[in-house]
Amino acid sequence: MNIETHTIKDTIIAEVTSEDIIINSVEDGLDLLGNLYYDGFDKIIVYEKNITPNFFDLKTGIAGEILQKFSNYRVPLAIIGNFEKYESKSIKDFIFESNKSKHINFVKSLTDALKNLTA
Repeated sequence: MNIETHTIKDTIIAEVTSEDIIINSVEDGLDLLGNLYYDGFDKIIVYEKNITPNFFDLKTGIAGEILQKFSNYRVPLAIIGNFEKYESKSIKDFIFESNKSKHINFVKSLTDALKNLTA
């Protein structure tokens, strides 16, 4: 796992990259959040490819639990990926509602992620 730091307008953003899935469970998400928060990052970017597909099956509860923790700790999160492939109405609605809050963003590119996190 690699962490690239982006500093924009005094905001320190961690871009997490990896060749592997780094969030397989709620605990993995909490560990990532805790470690990056402890390291002084204000906001976090992760890639869809690094998150278990179970995250996008809302019945598992993984997405809800992880994103609730990001909200509780007030650490904005952007997830970069192609979300159009998900056909479930519930995940589409979930993504739509998350994007409205501006705290959790599902975006298509790093440029979009940085823009949303620093707006």
